[in-house]
Amino acid sequence: MNADLQWDTMQVRALVTARDPGGLIRLGRQTLRWRQADLGARIGCSASTVSRLEQRGGRHTDIALLRQAAEAVSVPTHVLAASLGLGVTKATRVDPQGPRRAEEDPMRRRTLLAAAGLAAPATLFTGLNDALAQMPEQPTGSPVPLGTRIARARAHFDAGRHTQLLTALPGLLADAHHAARGREEIALARLSAVYTLASQLLTKQGHYDQARTTTDRALVYADLSGSAIAAAAAARETSIILRHQDQPAAAQRHIMAAVTRIEDTGLKTDAQASAYAQMLCTQAYTHAVAADRATALTMIRDAERAARSLPDQAPNGRLFPLTPAAVQLYAVGVHWALGDAGAALDVGRTLHPGQFRTAERKARLHTDIARVWWQLRKPEQTATALLSATRASLAEVRDRPAIHNIVTQLSSRHPRTPGVPQLAAATGVTR
Repeated sequence: MNADLQWDTMQVRALVTARDPGGLIRLGRQTLRWRQADLGARIGCSASTVSRLEQRGGRHTDIALLRQAAEAVSVPTHVLAASLGLGVTKATRVDPQGPRRAEEDPMRRRTLLAAAGLAAPATLFTGLNDALAQMPEQPTGSPVPLGTRIARARAHFDAGRHTQLLTALPGLLADAHHAARGREEIALARLSAVYTLASQLLTKQGHYDQARTTTDRALVYADLSGSAIAAAAAARETSIILRHQDQPAAAQRHIMAAVTRIEDTGLKTDAQASAYAQMLCTQAYTHAVAADRATALTMIRDAERAARSLPDQAPNGRLFPLTPAAVQLYAVGVHWALGDAGAALDVGRTLHPGQFRTAERKARLHTDIARVWWQLRKPEQTATALLSATRASLAEVRDRPAIHNIVTQLSSRHPRTPGVPQLAAATGVTR
């Protein structure tokens, strides 16, 4: 049977109408004459997990795993998207009488957000979660062009204005969905970009479950748009989240797929070369966290070579504003993750805030150096670096759980060390 015709039948349309992505996966598997164990072996899970995935409640499972299974059995992206309710703007709600995972319970979700949200009000995270729980029905009617609003949202992220970004995202998602109804490539790519931006913010603040939802939607809309760069951005964020969730193998698969997709463009433009170098940096760090020293060092050297032709300051609006200095900052992180604090400091000594345009990147330079000093058990130098980070962007220290934890430990273990009291006061840490 022709692959295209297989996915344009009465049976497929019925499954899409019923919002049954698990049924689509079952149909694809059976067409290939695979057992559930065969599919499980291809996507790294058990036959029982595949069985649950194929049940009517499949849409309530891990969406990333659902996508892997769909890809393995050749369910087209647009068909899967329609079965998930992602191809329409009509609101889709979970049946209140149907099966619910604990993490989908709104009250529990809000409790978790209140406990984990360090700076932004919990009500704003609730607003974003409500926007993610159903496809937005109505646009906001804003007269400001969508591209301009996306650029402003990106500027909020770059400046560490997390509260403003959280405030803007629900309306921005609604308008981006409205604009994408015509299925134009640019509109779909913009919608993917908004979901990617939401993922970046959620990941930075440690909300990994919500970030998995946004990255999956970013991947779907990037695929629909046909933009290799948008797809790479979404895949990169997915790999970062998987890394934080202790799934290094899955993280490596996602970022490797992104590298390949960008390579296939031929790297004919600076934007493509920048995206390629960024993928290599992320791949290097992912392997470093997994203690794969040889691959991590090879990848970061490849990234340095790929970035040599890039300008020292990236043009405004570039999705991957990578520069040679930014690659060096990634190298600091790679050496830190491998436990090579001395090598990390050697690379870091050549860097200074003037090489980075945004407050977020300037602060990231200081927080990465602070992590190295903390690894070396140098509390005073750690505090000094973190104070510099707060001056660049307080949110980078206050809102990132891993960095906030260092401040907490400094305050507890070294309360009289120079710089620690000021750091604790700036970030709201109390003993």
